[in-house]
Amino acid sequence: MRIEDLKGKRILIHALVNLGDVVLATSTAALLKKLCPSVHITMMVRHYAREIVVNNPVIDDFIIFDYQSKKKSYRAMWQMIKTLRNGNFDVCISLDRKLRPALLTFLARIPQRVVPERIFDDKPSDVVRLYTDVIPMTSDFLQQPQAENFQTVVRGWLGLEDVHAKPVIGKPTECNYKKVDKLLSRLQSGKKHIALCVKGTFPLKTWPKEHFCDLMKKLQDRYNADFFIIGAPGDHDYADEVIKSSNLAVENFCGETSLMDLTVLFQQSFLFVTVDTGALHIASTTDVPIVAMYGCGPAKRWPPMTDNSRIVTTSEDCSPCHIPADACPTNPRPKCQWNITPDMVLKACEELV
Repeated sequence: MRIEDLKGKRILIHALVNLGDVVLATSTAALLKKLCPSVHITMMVRHYAREIVVNNPVIDDFIIFDYQSKKKSYRAMWQMIKTLRNGNFDVCISLDRKLRPALLTFLARIPQRVVPERIFDDKPSDVVRLYTDVIPMTSDFLQQPQAENFQTVVRGWLGLEDVHAKPVIGKPTECNYKKVDKLLSRLQSGKKHIALCVKGTFPLKTWPKEHFCDLMKKLQDRYNADFFIIGAPGDHDYADEVIKSSNLAVENFCGETSLMDLTVLFQQSFLFVTVDTGALHIASTTDVPIVAMYGCGPAKRWPPMTDNSRIVTTSEDCSPCHIPADACPTNPRPKCQWNITPDMVLKACEELV
């Protein structure tokens, strides 16, 4: 495929992956629009990523598909095949290499179907047999940012090299701004706002409470700021524990914000300090300075895609890993988290702001 052949093409991109990866995957749509503004892009995602693709300047349409639901009957699958056929897509680009969407796009008879030979790990997969174009990945792709790996699929398909794009998410509405104004009214007026995300998706991504409390006190002394914590509804009680231990006036917004609310909160924040989680990728599409602590996760693979950020990690010999916290050889004080000190994070904050 040549760039000039993209004109007027209808392209389906499916990324049925985690929230942060969906944000990074939007960089492929941004790259295609950069190369050919007239291309029509539809993105297939799960329901929790809907706000990322709605009202998104580089995405023309979207399809919601929760393929793991046990309630998905053959009739529902057939309905999705008909939806895809009615989309009259010329090309499908896979950014998840999963079997279900591969079968759907094959049965929908999308003429050209593009897939990377590998994407999240180095394991081969027979799923690629359902595609017409299999894009090779470099031998060191596991050491590159995942957003660049997603874009490698587009570059490989089009025979390009040095072209890049940043992730793009949907635009906030007036309702989002009003809601954020109401949330921020709970903070002390006239102070700088510092956003915090204190809990990761599993224990070895969660920085110790003691470190967070120490850091907040240092940041308050340094910047006379106030703080709020963001996160999922299930993070609310943990955030309350951090707040109680800090003896500071910190607002808990966990479970009270949509994805677009978060973008507005970040836009109005002085600084965002976070563990390795999907929120940092949303924040990276705004101008907020970001300091992120990476413990067991590979910082090279999933960094915030913005120059206005700092990563703090001790790069332990055992990282990256995905073992349960109670199986960590250094439990109950995993080195990958405890060796990242509050002073190291404070220094990164001061470098940015």
